Amino acid sequence: MKRLILFIVAMPIACFAGLWIAAGATGVGSVAAFARQMPPLSVVAVLAASITVASFVLGVVTGDYSWVDRSWSTVPPVFAWVYAVRSGFDPAVTVAALLITAWGIRLTFNFARRGGYTSIEDYRWAILRDRIGSPALWHVFHLLFICAYQVFLFVAFTLPVHALAASPTGGFTTPFVVFATIFLLALVWETIADEQQWRFQNAKNAARGKPAVSVPVDGISREDITRGFRTTGLFRYSRHPNYFGELMVWWCVYFMAVGALDTIMHPSGVGVVLLTLLFIGSTRFTESITLSRYPEYRYYCVTTSAIIPWPPRAADRDPEMAGSGAAASG
Repeated sequence: MKRLILFIVAMPIACFAGLWIAAGATGVGSVAAFARQMPPLSVVAVLAASITVASFVLGVVTGDYSWVDRSWSTVPPVFAWVYAVRSGFDPAVTVAALLITAWGIRLTFNFARRGGYTSIEDYRWAILRDRIGSPALWHVFHLLFICAYQVFLFVAFTLPVHALAASPTGGFTTPFVVFATIFLLALVWETIADEQQWRFQNAKNAARGKPAVSVPVDGISREDITRGFRTTGLFRYSRHPNYFGELMVWWCVYFMAVGALDTIMHPSGVGVVLLTLLFIGSTRFTESITLSRYPEYRYYCVTTSAIIPWPPRAADRDPEMAGSGAAASG
């Protein structure tokens, strides 16, 4: 609970302080005047810089390096509404902001119920910190990647909303409506994937130290509980169906802008490209950890698509394919 209170208090204070400093530096005079008069991208940039500094300081002071993780679902909607307000609530920009807000509410709920705002940091940071070894190098990584780069991504993958605000359409085009609809479908897909994983993790935790067959699993595969990871439901077609839904959401935001602006491509797409590359890298890192813990995961990797849903492939379950504890950890 202390982490939640600190997050709720520290981040708004940091953002206000950043805007106040920026207002003084530009001679605008007040935070309100800066927010009204400066280009919206400048306002977003100041907010991003403030969140970066606050996240870094909080990480160093608390020894918990997941402060940016706690901002993933809350900051992008704020950026979207900055653009919506400054556009005079242009219909397309406002709808984009509403959709991103719905995305943020869903992700905040899922992150909160997993203890993201109240418990310890993401387990992957501790593993990566051990791999880096040097405390000095870790703090450099913490500043440049965990804080600065990830917050930069918040700015980058919401740039299509800025593009819409910079060139108001005054209405909706057919491509905009189509991709807004696909956005909603992707949001539903992601919600189902997270719910399936949530139920599986609860069943697996309940089974710790007990025979799996004695645990009420309510539709959860006992074989999955035994092996330690889910392979049923949406996870039959993708090892990370939630990642697919997340990427689809932001690709739809980009194509909503492209469709509304009646262009084939737009420079604002750089953000979702970088986000896609981040997810690919995150998948490889996370799965390297999973392989060291669950030998059969190697077989799952061979038969099941990493992110994009696809019918599972057939493969021989031989010792080399399934792997062993030693092979998986190598």
